[in-house]
Amino acid sequence: MPPRRRFPATRSAAAAARYAKRRKRRLAAVDNDLTDEQWTALREAWAGCAYCRAADVPLQRDCIQPVSRGGRYTFENVVPACASCNASKHNGEVTTWMRRRKLDERAFLSRHASILAALRPRPKAEEA
Repeated sequence: MPPRRRFPATRSAAAAARYAKRRKRRLAAVDNDLTDEQWTALREAWAGCAYCRAADVPLQRDCIQPVSRGGRYTFENVVPACASCNASKHNGEVTTWMRRRKLDERAFLSRHASILAALRPRPKAEEA
């Protein structure tokens, strides 16, 4: 069996530029409609990392379905995540990653649904 391919510890400037260009093209191709107000509301509703529930740490926008797999930066697809969870999830499926890390995926999914239901704007017919 041939040895596994080794990747350099750091990317060359040319490789980083290619990756940035591909990511920019992928993001431009889809509808990314998460507003700053929605992001603030999501951070306040989750009150910490959506996965490990770490509080008082800087939070990043993490797509539940990664951009590399067709996800978008939308209200339904973004959750706040600490840098550790966001980096270890990489571009994997959230439920598989949570099982591997032994996190409670059922609690995450039910909390995600309830937060979305509470924050989602109601249609005009229901408000009256």
